[in-house]
Amino acid sequence: MTSKRKCQEKAEAYARALIEAARLEDRANVDLVQWNHAVKFSPEVLETLAVMHEHGDMNLIGEVAQIYKDMLDTEDPTVSVTVTTAVPMDDELRNKVRSWAEDHLKSPVYLVERVDPEILGGVIVEARGKRHDASVRAQLSGIRKSLSSVRDGSEG
Repeated sequence: MTSKRKCQEKAEAYARALIEAARLEDRANVDLVQWNHAVKFSPEVLETLAVMHEHGDMNLIGEVAQIYKDMLDTEDPTVSVTVTTAVPMDDELRNKVRSWAEDHLKSPVYLVERVDPEILGGVIVEARGKRHDASVRAQLSGIRKSLSSVRDGSEG
């Protein structure tokens, strides 16, 4: 049996075990979404989760996340900046956003990229509890409010 075939059989066995367990809990589709996110996890995250699971500490995931964030915020000068765009950013836009954020925050930044087609275009930047919304959706909302106030006669 070839190595590739062996890997395929192992992968199928894991997939079958996962789907059977997920079906018993009536969450096969939810588990698939989670599994697709898991491929992005680093080895240290997977190892920590495995140890937590082994010790019955999965209920601490939220608390660990908060403490980790607090530690990072106090011990690391890098600022986590969430950038939401309607389509994935290309390298040029990524570099412009990073430069803009570093200039405004006076710190190195780590970009967390999100895609949300509902913003239609533009960009939303969030860091240190503040939000800069330059999305097309926000601009259209502002225009809608302005037009509504003119129509109501409430604009001076």
